[in-house]
Amino acid sequence: MTFSKVSDQSVNISGAVNEFMVKFFVALLVVMVVCFVSMGWRVGIVVAAAVPLTLAVVFVVMAATDKNFDRITLGSLILALGLLVDDAIIAIEMMVVKMEEGYDRIKASAYAWSHTAAPMLAGTLVTTIGFMPNGFAHSTAGEYTSNMFWIVGIALISSWVVAVVFTPYLGVKMLPDAKPHAGGHAAMYNTKHYQRFRRLLMSVVARKWLVAATVIGLFVVAILGMGVVKKQFFPTSDRPEVLLEVQLPYGTSIEQTDKTTTKIEAWLRKQDEAKIVTAYIGQGPPRFYLAMAPELPDPSFAKIVVYTDNEETREALKNKIRQAVSDGLAPEAQVRVTQLVFGPYSPYPVAYRVMGPDPATLRDIASKVESVMQASPLMRTVNTDWGTRVPTLHFALDQDRLQAVGLSSSAAAQQLQFLLSGTPITSVREDIRSVQVVGRAAGDIRLDPNKIAGFTLVGANGQRIPLSQIGHVQVQMEDPILRRRDRTPTITVRGDIDESLQPPDVSAAISKQLQPIVASLPAGYRIEQAGSIEESGKASKAMAPLFPIMIALTLLIIIFQVRSMSAMVMVFMTAPLGLIGVVPTLLLFNQPFGINALVGLIALSGILMRNTLILIGQIKHNEQEGLSPFHAIIEATVQRARPVLLTAMAAILAFIPLTHSVFWGTLAYTLIGGTFGGTIMTLVFLPAMYAIWFKVRPEKQPA
Repeated sequence: MTFSKVSDQSVNISGAVNEFMVKFFVALLVVMVVCFVSMGWRVGIVVAAAVPLTLAVVFVVMAATDKNFDRITLGSLILALGLLVDDAIIAIEMMVVKMEEGYDRIKASAYAWSHTAAPMLAGTLVTTIGFMPNGFAHSTAGEYTSNMFWIVGIALISSWVVAVVFTPYLGVKMLPDAKPHAGGHAAMYNTKHYQRFRRLLMSVVARKWLVAATVIGLFVVAILGMGVVKKQFFPTSDRPEVLLEVQLPYGTSIEQTDKTTTKIEAWLRKQDEAKIVTAYIGQGPPRFYLAMAPELPDPSFAKIVVYTDNEETREALKNKIRQAVSDGLAPEAQVRVTQLVFGPYSPYPVAYRVMGPDPATLRDIASKVESVMQASPLMRTVNTDWGTRVPTLHFALDQDRLQAVGLSSSAAAQQLQFLLSGTPITSVREDIRSVQVVGRAAGDIRLDPNKIAGFTLVGANGQRIPLSQIGHVQVQMEDPILRRRDRTPTITVRGDIDESLQPPDVSAAISKQLQPIVASLPAGYRIEQAGSIEESGKASKAMAPLFPIMIALTLLIIIFQVRSMSAMVMVFMTAPLGLIGVVPTLLLFNQPFGINALVGLIALSGILMRNTLILIGQIKHNEQEGLSPFHAIIEATVQRARPVLLTAMAAILAFIPLTHSVFWGTLAYTLIGGTFGGTIMTLVFLPAMYAIWFKVRPEKQPA
């Protein structure tokens, strides 16, 4: 007996953990560098210290609630790394500003708490609630991503606690006594850069309707641009396994399947990229990966799992296998080359179910669907789950001749059953096992269709009767397997696509081509989309009832913070504006919009609403200090410029390394583009929008 390694989960786990650790240290470095450059090294240390402390709190809560580390958990922490420093930067920046105005450290930290804690908490809760549909959706995708809501929520709330409690405390202990500006608050924001920005803002507010129309136009263009962006449900996996599905005609003996599979195995073992080759004859492998489903036992089916070193060698081996199959590696079998995918299991990326009562009619309709899919250049391979019809032997009895020899139909059937399939006669004990002894005709006779007519039956009087005297053999084409769904006969036409394409885009194109077939379907027949599109639909359907609750909670939090219906509506309207930066970024870098990009868009919505809440709070504070509404808007935006730019720069730089991740790459691109666009929205569009919303008129001279 020998033991061979088939798959090594520890390698994949180590890779995922190492990816997180790299992003963790990059995020720390980025935060420290940004703060070093803008506010000094001590501020950088204070802000950077918030990251490990927040993660420590998250780990304690995870341990207390039995949350384990998995890909989604680690990804959620990576997402949180780009967000949890924002609160700390906002709090410490406010504290530094007040110290530069002449406040002592204690008073400055108290001011930072009183003016930023509430809007930051509201923004944190709004961002967390945005992930609520993922946490409570009852679907396969919901099961896969539910931890995202809990981990991101725990991380963001922990980061808020750290930002308003621990960061000010560290600031009091570590920040140096700042030298107050000679002119006080006004002099701080009277530099050349601030003066240019102030003039820009005054021009923006003066032309508020033009600015609003421009942003609305850009938003409409972004929505239209989403039609051009490639769509995706879940990305393919970066795991190194290559999967081969070997399907011989239904009814093929397991010996023939083994012979064909052995031939393919021998070829694979000669390839440098293949490190471990394991074949499963008559069934699929054990479920060693979440997004897999067990295969039904089938003597004509085999699955081969090939372990490679990395993603690059996996792709190289896949191309070599496909070329070898095209060159005739196993012409007697249908060989499918695929890989593992993230997310809910779907056997094929593109599939259609043809359903109806009559199998023959189903075959005709499925054949038309298959022809359309095969003719499409978007498809790589196409097949059906019923397979091709196979010839079967039927023996038609002549009842008159049966009666003449004294046999009944059942008696003749029993004797044929004995000759062809066999009947247990006795059993023989072998050690501790009992082995049945089966009596039947010799293999060279019963397995040869030409010799079946020469079988001899025994009549009622013991006479020997040639089978050809009581009937004749018929060869008929039959379906080897009939599948049903909801008790209705169902043929699934499915196929693979090129890795450069996305299943939703291909499905949309194929569905348009199938419309003439759908329009001409007989009564009682229908065609349904299956594959990854169906799984995506299930996920959307499961989350749909949760969106009204999410929106209601979001509005409730905002209204508690701003205490104004008008302000609440304005804050909520800023949520989708991140799309203006997201769509060009995805198009520029040829990235699809999938569930991870959607997660990034949700996070962006929370960031934009938080910035809006803080800006509105600053405007109200300025008005209470005696500024006119116009100058309150201008000065509030000037005062918020530095923390907004710092948090944006930290987030963008922290997410750049994540763009190389197979699973989280689209999320990183979404956050980078959305944060860039959102920063412009915060500093340029929000002042104009506030002026429109509250009917603020421009002024030439300060109030």
